[in-house]
Amino acid sequence: MIVVTTPTGTIGHQVLQRLLDSDAPVRVIARDPARLPADIRERVDIVQGSHGDIDVVTKAFADADAVFWLLPPNLRATSLDAAFLDFTRPACAAFTSQDVQRVVGVSAVGRGSAVAAHAGLVTASLAMDDLIASTGVSYRALAMPSFMDNMLGQVETIKSQGTFFWPLAPDHKRPTCATRDIAAVAAELLLDDSWTGQDSVPILGPEDLSGNDMAQIMSEVLGRPIRFQQIPGTTFKTRLLESGMSEVMAQGMLDMLEAKNNGLDNAEPRTPQSTTPTTFRQWCEESLTPAFQN
Repeated sequence: MIVVTTPTGTIGHQVLQRLLDSDAPVRVIARDPARLPADIRERVDIVQGSHGDIDVVTKAFADADAVFWLLPPNLRATSLDAAFLDFTRPACAAFTSQDVQRVVGVSAVGRGSAVAAHAGLVTASLAMDDLIASTGVSYRALAMPSFMDNMLGQVETIKSQGTFFWPLAPDHKRPTCATRDIAAVAAELLLDDSWTGQDSVPILGPEDLSGNDMAQIMSEVLGRPIRFQQIPGTTFKTRLLESGMSEVMAQGMLDMLEAKNNGLDNAEPRTPQSTTPTTFRQWCEESLTPAFQN
């Protein structure tokens, strides 16, 4: 049995679909099972509730061989420890009590980097990995840079202004990855019962691109001029606060992006194993264009 958390999320639903396509037995933890498509509900075991709840994860992990672990966003958290470590502690207890053999978790690149200790959400994510590893469970932390899919959050701005905004240096080339590739790697690991021990698995996409590079590719794919504009970190944080994010989480997001400007995402060397297939151009054609046209 494989347990999938966040089965309706951007990454989780793709992991779930790949596992079902492989005819694997799957159990999901879902706050609202009605959000699962009807055909999916018929094919999986469902445990309703939060995977931060000890009773829920203890029930869900019973007889489970492997778990896909993805932390849900908590945009109003009062501390990074609360959002990352406190939420994960019940699962760690259940990994042990239910004798889970393997866990695949969504994390971030940066371990070993000089800037990782002050990288906000990334620092907290790496601490979460250490907490999971401390249980002794076999663990693979999927180490990612920024997601291409994050661009979907700026579709309306791109439509109306022909511009997307980040507090990132416009010419700084760095890796990005598509969530479809994250899901593919996660599903492969979950279906493979031969690995043991603890390690990270970098997922770096096929190329390093700057914000200006991305704007050029988007312009070519969308058939209209698109540009990237770097904004001050203070402006970015203010926008997050205005959207309802807590002070701690907004600062954590800003610290992460500032660390990326200082080379966080470039700390992981690119290898054939860490290079995943989806190019930014392909992602724009297959994911951004339909969202842009809606």
